[in-house]
Amino acid sequence: MTSRHIGNDERRVRLALAHRLSPAARASTAQEVARSLVALHGTDPATVHLAVGARLTDPAGTVAGVERALYEDRTLVRMHGMRHTVFVFPTELAATVHASTGLAVAAKARAGLLKDMVSGSDGRLTPEWLAEVEESALAALARRGQATVVELTVDEPRLKESFTYGKGKGYEAPHTVSSRLMRVLGVEGRVVRGRPLGSWTSSRFRWAVAPPHPELPVAEAQSELLRRWLAACGPATEGDLKWWTGWKVTDVRRALAAVGAVAVTLDGSGTGYVLPDRLEPPAAAAEPWAALLPGLDPTAMGWQERDWYCPRELRPALFDGSGNIGPTVWWNGRIVGGWGQRADGEVVWRLLDESGGRDLRLAVSREAGRLAAVLEGTVVTPRFRTPLERELGAR
Repeated sequence: MTSRHIGNDERRVRLALAHRLSPAARASTAQEVARSLVALHGTDPATVHLAVGARLTDPAGTVAGVERALYEDRTLVRMHGMRHTVFVFPTELAATVHASTGLAVAAKARAGLLKDMVSGSDGRLTPEWLAEVEESALAALARRGQATVVELTVDEPRLKESFTYGKGKGYEAPHTVSSRLMRVLGVEGRVVRGRPLGSWTSSRFRWAVAPPHPELPVAEAQSELLRRWLAACGPATEGDLKWWTGWKVTDVRRALAAVGAVAVTLDGSGTGYVLPDRLEPPAAAAEPWAALLPGLDPTAMGWQERDWYCPRELRPALFDGSGNIGPTVWWNGRIVGGWGQRADGEVVWRLLDESGGRDLRLAVSREAGRLAAVLEGTVVTPRFRTPLERELGAR
C-alpha cells in the first residue's frame, strides 16, 4: 500500500484553515483562537493579544476581549507548559497540560530549588523551613486574591530571604526565595499569573492561586495534548513533536500510537503524522491571504522543521541569536518579510520575497490596517528583538 503524500502546498492550505489565518477561517473570540491553536505563546505578553487579533474577523477590541477571557470569564489561563515556557491555554486544557508536561518539569524545578537553597545558605535555609514559608505564602495569596511578590513579602517576610546560587562558580549570583519559589509553584500548577502591572504589554504580573483541576494519568494527558496539537499542526514529524512538547521520544511514540496517528510522506525527507480523521486533503483551498504575525507567534513557532514555510535565506533577518522569531509577514502559508513599529506607533513592513507582486502588497497593506486596529496607538517592542524589526523601528 502506497503511503499518503502531503506536499508543502497542501500543508500551507491546512495551516491557513486550522490556524484561522485565511479570511474565511477567522474566529469571533479569543477563546476560539486559543482552542484552534492549542496554546498561545505567553513569554512576551503582547504576543497573546496580537496573535489573537490577527485571527479575528473583527480585530477591534481585541485587547479588551483577551483581558476579559483571562481575568474575568477565566476561559483562558496563563501558565507554564511545554519546555517550561509560559503559554496561554483554554482553561479546560489546564489539567491536560499540567499532567502531560508540567509534572516532570516541576519535579526538577523543586529539586533544583532545594539543592541551590540549602547549599547556597550553608544549611541555614532547610526544606522544612521552605515548607512553612510556602504554606504561609499560599494562604496569604488566597486571602488577597491576587498579589505581587512584593505584596506577599509584607504578609510573609521570610520570602525576602536570599541565598547564593552557584557559590564559588563564575556565574555566582544572589537569588531570593520569593522569585525561585513562585516559579516552582507556577510549574507545579499551584499558582498562575494574574493581571499585569501596567498595560497589556507589561511583563510584570500579579500572582493568583490556580483554579482547581483534576489530576489526570500522565499517558492519558499526553495522548490528549498530542491529539489536539496534531489536529492543529499535522502533519508533523517526530522531531517537531518532541521539540514542541519537550517530551522524550518514547513518550511521543506512545502518544502517537494511542491516538492512531497515520504516517505520511512529506516533501523533502522525513515522515509526518496526521490524525486518522485528517488524512484527506482539505475540502476547499484557502483563498489568497496575508498576515502580520507577532514575534513568537504560535504558527511561526509551531514546528522545529520550518523549511516548508520559512526559507532559510530569510532567517538571519527574522530570528534573534537564540532562535526566537520576530514579527513576520506571511503570504499564502509562507513567510515573505517582517514588520515593526516606528516610535509614533506607525506599522511598517518590508518584503524579503516580492514574488507575490501587487496582490501581495495590497493584502499586506490591509493587514497592517487590521493590526493598527488591535494596537490602538500602543507601541509594542518585542521582548526578543530581531535585526529586521530593529531596523524598521529605527527608521
